[in-house]
Amino acid sequence: MNQPAKKIIFSGMRPTGALHLGNYVGALRNWVRLQDAYDCYFCIVNWHALSSEYHDARAIRGFEFEVAVDWLSAGLDPERAVLFLQADVKEHAELHLILSMITPLPWVERIPTFKEQLVQLAEKDLNTYGFLGYPVLQAADIALYRADAVPVGEDQAAHIELAREIIRRFNRYYGDVFPEPRTLLTEVPRLAGTDGRKMSKSYGNAIELKDSAETVRAKIMPMVTDTRRKRRSDPGEPNDCPVFTLHKAFVPKDKQAEIAVGCRTAGIGCRDCKAVLLEHMVLDLQPIWEKRARFEQNPGLIRDILEAGSARARARALETMVQVRAALGF
Repeated sequence: MNQPAKKIIFSGMRPTGALHLGNYVGALRNWVRLQDAYDCYFCIVNWHALSSEYHDARAIRGFEFEVAVDWLSAGLDPERAVLFLQADVKEHAELHLILSMITPLPWVERIPTFKEQLVQLAEKDLNTYGFLGYPVLQAADIALYRADAVPVGEDQAAHIELAREIIRRFNRYYGDVFPEPRTLLTEVPRLAGTDGRKMSKSYGNAIELKDSAETVRAKIMPMVTDTRRKRRSDPGEPNDCPVFTLHKAFVPKDKQAEIAVGCRTAGIGCRDCKAVLLEHMVLDLQPIWEKRARFEQNPGLIRDILEAGSARARARALETMVQVRAALGF
C-alpha cells in the first residue's frame, strides 16, 4: 500500500551576513526537526538579499557559503531536504513578475516591516521597488513549490498572510493552481540582541552562530537586563529582561522557572543568571561549532550540495510553471 505524500514546506534565509542565534532559534532549529515529517525546500534567497544589499552585491556570494555551512552544521541534511540557491532557479523571477501584475499596491504598502526597516536602517536607501516588493517575491518563492506550510518567526507572519491573499487572488482569476500555505510559528520566535532590540545582523547586535564560546561570553556578560535591577538586592521581572528571552531558547523549563523566582526575589544576581545561560548555550552550540569547523574546510562539497539541490528545486519549479502558463493561456 502506497504511503500518502508528505506535505511540502518552503522557507528561506537571506545571505546578508553570518547567521545568528535568532536565525537558529527562530527558524533553523525548527527546520531540522521538520525534515522527516515534510518534503522540505530550504532556499538561500540571494535575490532577496539584493533588496537591501544592492550597493555591495558581490559580498552576497561569500555569505551564501556562510549560510550553507551553518545550515549543514546545525543538522540540515541534503538527503532529507532540498537545499538550494534562489538565483539558480529562474522560475522564481518569472512567477514574481506574474504575481506582481495582480498584487494591489496598498497590500504591500501596509506590511509593517517595510516602514519599520526604513526607520531602523536609515543609513541605507531602501526606497526602492525591490524592497517594497520583497513580500511579492516571497509569495512567488512559496507558491513555486506549491508549499502547504511555511515555518517562520512572528516578524514574517504578515508576509505569509500577504502570500495567502495573493495566491487566493491568482486562483480566483485563473483557477486553483496553488494551495494556500499556512504559517508554522516557532515556539521562541523572537530573541533580544545585545542592545535589547530584536536580534538582527542589520542592527549590529547579533550573537553569531559561528561565534566561539569566548566570544559568546564577551557579548552576553555586558547585556542590559531588567532596568529595575539597579542593585543586586533589587527584585526584577524576567519577562521584561532581554537576557531572559535567551533563557527561553536555551535553558530547560524547570531551570527557567528557578531563575525566574530568583530574579523576582533578588535571590540571584544578573551575573548568576547569565552564567546559567552561558552554560546551557555552550552545551547546545558545541556540536554545531565542531561540525562547522569540518564543513568550512570543504567548499567543494558545499558547492556540490547546492548545485544538486538547485537541480531538484528547478524540476519542481518547472512543473509549477507549466501549470501557471496554462492557467494564464500563455
